[in-house]
Amino acid sequence: MIHSATSDRQFDAESSSVASSSDGMINKKTKWQTIQGNLEDFWITKQILPKDADKTKVVKTTLRELLTYIAFLVTITYITFSMMNPTMYYQTKIMSNLFLDQPDSKGITFRMATQMDHFWDFVEGPLIHGLYWDKWYNNETASSFKSILYENYLLGAPRMRQIRVRNDSCEIHKDFQRAIFSCYNHYSKIYEDRDDIHEKHIPEFEWQEIRSFAKNDVWGQLSTYSGEGGYIVNLSLNKTIAIKTIEKLKEFLWIDRGTRAVLIDFTTYNPNINLYVVTKLIAEFPATGGMFTSWQFRTLNLLENSSQAQIGLYVCFIMFLIFIVYYTIEEFFEITALGFIPYLRSSGWNYLDLFIILISLALVFFLVCRKYIITKIFDEAYTEELAEHGYMVEMGNRTVSLQIDTYQFDTLGFWSAQFSNILAVLSFVSWIKIFKYISFNKTMSQLSSTLSRCAKDIAGFGLMFFIVFFAFAQLGYLLFGTQVKDYSSFGRAVFTLLRLILGDFDFQAIENANRVLGPIFFLSYIFFVFFVLMNMFLAIINDTYAEVKSELKDDEEFAMMDYFKAISNQILHKLGTQKEQIEEIQQAIKQSGFDGSRRVSFSTIRQELKKRNLSDQEIEMLFAKYDIDQNRELDETELHAMFEDLEGKKKSIEKEMEENKNKRRDSVLSLHGRHLPQFDFGKISKRVDRMEYVLATISNKMDSLFANRIENDD
Repeated sequence: MIHSATSDRQFDAESSSVASSSDGMINKKTKWQTIQGNLEDFWITKQILPKDADKTKVVKTTLRELLTYIAFLVTITYITFSMMNPTMYYQTKIMSNLFLDQPDSKGITFRMATQMDHFWDFVEGPLIHGLYWDKWYNNETASSFKSILYENYLLGAPRMRQIRVRNDSCEIHKDFQRAIFSCYNHYSKIYEDRDDIHEKHIPEFEWQEIRSFAKNDVWGQLSTYSGEGGYIVNLSLNKTIAIKTIEKLKEFLWIDRGTRAVLIDFTTYNPNINLYVVTKLIAEFPATGGMFTSWQFRTLNLLENSSQAQIGLYVCFIMFLIFIVYYTIEEFFEITALGFIPYLRSSGWNYLDLFIILISLALVFFLVCRKYIITKIFDEAYTEELAEHGYMVEMGNRTVSLQIDTYQFDTLGFWSAQFSNILAVLSFVSWIKIFKYISFNKTMSQLSSTLSRCAKDIAGFGLMFFIVFFAFAQLGYLLFGTQVKDYSSFGRAVFTLLRLILGDFDFQAIENANRVLGPIFFLSYIFFVFFVLMNMFLAIINDTYAEVKSELKDDEEFAMMDYFKAISNQILHKLGTQKEQIEEIQQAIKQSGFDGSRRVSFSTIRQELKKRNLSDQEIEMLFAKYDIDQNRELDETELHAMFEDLEGKKKSIEKEMEENKNKRRDSVLSLHGRHLPQFDFGKISKRVDRMEYVLATISNKMDSLFANRIENDD
C-alpha cells in the first residue's frame, strides 16, 4: 500500500511536470504566434487583404502605407537636396567660362574652334593662362603657383592624351592606289595605333598605358574612345615647364593625320566651398578633316565635414537603408501571398515597387564604390616627402597631396555622376508612386483610371502614329541629311520632328536644302501629324476622361470618409461621457450634505461617488487634488474650488462638442460639393433622436424583465 501510494505520488508529480512543460510549450507557441501575427500585420498591405476584409482594417492599412511612404519620400528628398546646392552651378559656370569662352590671339575660343591650328592656339593661349595664375593683376608674384582664379587648387599636373588610328586602318580605292599611299579611318579600337610615332623615341610620342584603376572610356561627339591609354603628356605644375613642353610637341608634330582625339584632363579643388571640378576638354579630329570640340565639367562634393547637416545626412542614409529592408520584406510577403505571376498581373504598381527596390540597391552599390574610390585616392596621395615640399593642402577633415593622379579623379567623377543620375531617377519615380497611396478617394484616381481605361486605344493609336512618324523621320534624313545638322543622322531627325510638334523648328534651313521638297515635307508633316494624329490622341483621352468622370458621380464614397466619421463619433461619445461624469460628481457632492457652510468628509463623498460607479483610485485622486490641508475633509473654499474647476471643464467639453457637431454638419452639407437643404438635416436629426428614444425604452424594459426573472428564480 505504501509502495502504491508512493508510486501514485510520483505519477502525479510526473504528470504535473509534463502538464506544466506542455503548458509552457503552448504558452511559448502562443507568444510566438502572437509575435508572428503582429509582424504580418505590420507588413500587410491593402493588396493582400481578403476581399471581404473589414472596411476599418482596409482604411487603417491604407493610412499606414501612406504615412510610411511619406516618411520614405521625405528621406529621399532630404538626401537629394543635400547632394546638390546652387553654388555647384556657379562653380561650373566660372570654370567653363574660363576655358571655353576666352579667345586666343586670333579671337577664337575653344567653343568655336574648328581647325587643327585653332587647337594649338588654344593650348598656347587660354589653356596655359587659365591653368597657371602665378601673378596678380599688378604683376606681383602670387603666393600660390598652383591655383586657378587664385582660389582653386590644381590637384595633380594637367595631362593631355592623344588617341590615334593606324595608317593601314582603311583601304584605298584601286583607282587611287598609285597616287595615294596613306589612309586613316574613323576611330575604332581595332584601328587604334599604339606604335611609336617619332624616330627619336621621345616619351610623349610613345603609347603609354594608364597605370591605375581609372580606365574609363570617353564619350565624344563622333565616337567613344578607349580609356586604356594613349600618348600621354604631363604639363607639370610649373608654368614655364608646361610652356616648353607644349612648344616641343608643336615642333615635332605631335598631332597629325592619324590623330582622332586629344583629351585634356585636370582637376581643381576650392577649399572655400569644399567643391571639386573634374574637367575634360575634348578635341576630336574626324577623318573628314577639321576639328570638333566638346567638354565635361563635373562639380563634386566628395569630402564630408563635421557639420550638423552632414550628421543629418548620415541619419537619413541609415533611415534609407531601413526603408529598403522594410519594402523588400513587404514585397516578399506580397509575392508569397499571391504568387509571383499573379503578383505581376494584379497591378502595374508592382512593377514600379520592384523597380524602386532595385534602383535603391543600385544606389547603395554606387555609394559604396564612390566611398571606396575616394578613400583609395586620398590615402595613396599622402606622403611625408610631398608634405615637406609644400604639396599638401587641407581638404575637409584631411590633409591630401596636390600630386594626385588626374585619371583617378576622372573615374571618381564618372562614379559620382552615375550616383547622381540614379538618385535623380529614384527621386522622380518615388514621387510618381505616391499616386498609388492616394487612390483611396476615387476623385484622386481619375488620372490613373483614365489612362488604364484608354490604354488599349492609345496602344493602337501609338502603332499608327509611329509608323507615320518614322516614315517622316527617314524622309527628312534622306532629303536634308547632307546639309542640315538637325537631320544629319536618323536619331537627330527623330528628335527634330519631336521638337517640331512643340513648335521648335527651322523652316529656313530645310527650305534652303531643298526648295521644292522642303516646304512640301514641312506642310505635310504639320497636317498629318500635328493636326490629325495629335488631335486623335487628345480625343481618345478626353472621351475616356468624360466616361470616368460620369461614372464617379454614381459611385459611393470610399470608406475613408466613413472611417473619419466614426472617429468623430467616438470623440463626441467620449466627450459626452466625460460631461455626464462631471455632472454626476457635482450631484454626488450636493447629496453629501454640502450647503456651503459646513465641511464634507472623505467617507461621505466616497459613499456617494461609489453609487455612481467611480473606482476607489479615481475617488482618491479627485479628493487629494482639492484636499490642500490633507485633513481628509473639504471645507467651503476647497469645495468651491472643486465646483469651479468641474464647471469650467464641463463648459469646455460642451464647447468642443458643439464645434465637432458643426464640423460634422458642414461636412454633410458639403458632401460631393452639393449643399443639402437645412430642413432635410433637421428631419434626419429628429428621426435619429426618435430612434434613440425607442431603443432606450426597449432597453429599460428588457432590464426590468431580466431583474424580475432573477428575483423569481431566487
